[in-house]
Amino acid sequence: MERYIELVLSRRWLVAVLATLIMLAIASGARFVTVSNDYRTLFSEEDPKLAALDALENTYSTSELALIAVTPQDGTVFTRETLGAIEALTDAAWQTPYSNRVDSLTNYSHSEASEDDLVVAPLVKNASSLSDAGLERVEKIALGAPAIAGRLVSHDGRVGGVAIKFILPENMDQAVAEITDYLQDMLQQARASHPQLSYHLTGSVVMHRAFSDATKNDLRTLTPFVFLVIVAVTIVLLRSILGTLSIVAMILFVVNTTMGFAGWLNTTFSPTNAGVPIIIMTITVAHCVHIVTTVQQGMRRGLERNAAIAESIRINFSPVFLTSLTTMIGFLSLNASDSPPFHILGNFVAFGVFCAFIYSMTLLPALLSILPLRASTARTRKRDPFALLADFVIARRTLLLWCFVLVAALLVAGIPRNELTDNWTRYFDDRYEFRRDTDYVMQNLTGLDLLEYSLDAGREGGITDPGYLQKVETFANWYREQPEVFHVRAFPDIMKRLNKNMHGDDPGYYRLPEDPELAAQYLLLYELSLPVGLDLNDRMDVAKSATRMTVVVRSISTQELRGLDQRAQAWLQTHQPDLATEASGISVAFAHVTERNIRSMLRGTVIAMALISLILILVFRSLYLGAVSLVPNFVPAAMSFGMWGHLVGHVGLASSVVVAVAFGIIVDDTIHFLSKYVKSRQEGLHATEAVRAAFQTVGRALATTTAVLSAGFLVFALSGFEISWALGLLVAITITFALAADFLLLPTLLIATDRRKNS
Repeated sequence: MERYIELVLSRRWLVAVLATLIMLAIASGARFVTVSNDYRTLFSEEDPKLAALDALENTYSTSELALIAVTPQDGTVFTRETLGAIEALTDAAWQTPYSNRVDSLTNYSHSEASEDDLVVAPLVKNASSLSDAGLERVEKIALGAPAIAGRLVSHDGRVGGVAIKFILPENMDQAVAEITDYLQDMLQQARASHPQLSYHLTGSVVMHRAFSDATKNDLRTLTPFVFLVIVAVTIVLLRSILGTLSIVAMILFVVNTTMGFAGWLNTTFSPTNAGVPIIIMTITVAHCVHIVTTVQQGMRRGLERNAAIAESIRINFSPVFLTSLTTMIGFLSLNASDSPPFHILGNFVAFGVFCAFIYSMTLLPALLSILPLRASTARTRKRDPFALLADFVIARRTLLLWCFVLVAALLVAGIPRNELTDNWTRYFDDRYEFRRDTDYVMQNLTGLDLLEYSLDAGREGGITDPGYLQKVETFANWYREQPEVFHVRAFPDIMKRLNKNMHGDDPGYYRLPEDPELAAQYLLLYELSLPVGLDLNDRMDVAKSATRMTVVVRSISTQELRGLDQRAQAWLQTHQPDLATEASGISVAFAHVTERNIRSMLRGTVIAMALISLILILVFRSLYLGAVSLVPNFVPAAMSFGMWGHLVGHVGLASSVVVAVAFGIIVDDTIHFLSKYVKSRQEGLHATEAVRAAFQTVGRALATTTAVLSAGFLVFALSGFEISWALGLLVAITITFALAADFLLLPTLLIATDRRKNS
């Protein structure tokens, strides 16, 4: 160690130059980093719900959708001007890149009888020439048609809709940008032509774009902001411009190396892991602060600068190595997550932590030796506040222990209040137009959460069998009675309408046909009458052996959505077991990914905690110290989730990885405190004096690192993306609780459990 330190300090310029060249070479790969706007990146390839969604789309049609809501100021869409605007919008929507189908209030394929013929035509054609009677006819048909009422026109007739479906290429990023740009231009022209109408755009394709915008916004705004916050906090706490400058250099080196390495691996980032640079910044500062603080303390005692640097490296090498190792283990445990973006988050933060350790043992001492660092003497006349804190903790240790236990118990009691739930439509806050438009559409037109069912008839051509149709209609009617359901679109509705048409539009025949052969003929005649692009391929498979039933639900949590599907499965098993099938769709996939992710992360976190605990026991060579060290590491995580339960009440996708992220970070402070405590005990100090020495040696560094880490993660709270702000806020709370545990709980436990050695 001595020879190594001497080599680094004597060749400080060479070390700095070599580190710079290596960093620049690796950082050049950053240009290959890409950003994805595909929300499907949240799901693994083995995800059963994603596989079910793909199977559904391969059988019927894609689920990629854009939905435009049109609202007139006069309160009804059934006017010539509004219907004309929707008609024009429908025509323009067909020109959208990658679109393959457009459904709207005006182009709805309405069927009716004309003597012995079946006439199928758009519900509205040349809206400007409609008479008053024609408008009344359109309104009556639209509000009475199960296929569009509650989907493409609101039940009260105040809002109309245009739905555009897309077939996206494999590399969808550019396609999504083209689509959303076209739609925005189209709506801008529509607003100019019809200023009395309001337009709101939502759908899965628009959400793809919102994901991309959220990623870019976080990288563009949060990263510079957290950098400034870290610099400001470090300057205030270290009271050294040059010391802060050395830490800033370390941040730049570590972040550039990590992101460059990610680029060379052709890594694609998403909103879920866009915070990698921010997390790396904060952890790098935490490592550096201990080294710089120890250097300052040595220089205040009169050591020459290089001697103080050498002493700091000797003292901090083992703790920094150990904290780097435990932090890496904590983040690598994210590979247990069921969501691939968290793998990227964990792996590259772990790599950044490794780089931070290497640079802190090479570049940082070289920089501190090069810079004209001086010790601050402004505070030498006052007693160290951490010595005062140590006196307080030692004198009131019993009271503090019981108070901490009481507060922890009250907070932990809130854990059962947390529900495992998410709501993908609320991943974005109100600053995003997608969120505002989505809320409007859900409140005024239709829901966006879907439960999709592929109902098998058991044989080719079996979908026109009256027995099958009756079973499907019974299932659809059961769903229509559920309070969470907004709209149900089922194949029997088409057959009932055709049966009525083929009997002279007699309302008495609005029922399922009884003859399977006639039903098949009705369906064939209807298919031949449909215009190009508006066929029934999205409602039935090619072999006519299965149909698609779509259940649109109101804005509910993923937990409620899972519960609704479970009720449906139970009903099917009891009443229609031959139709029993699991629900599919984007909403269903989102509803289950959080639940699976929490289960998988629980396993990963347990393994990480076991490894870290074993490492601590081996390092301190004491089962007793290893056991004691676990308490201030486990308790803060439980306290933060308990507080979250009291204040928020739901745990989503981001929250499921918080324990793994936080545990790898908060154990660092415990390691530094215990290292100094054990060293003092080995030197023969009494337990209380060893605690006091630990406070005086590392108290300021622990407070500084916690302040920097908390400030860094709190910046995530400024994100408009829920996964980012929930992760940042929860980790910041956990880190703060961890410092309180290390200052108030750990010392009291060490003194209380070390009585044998004390005596």
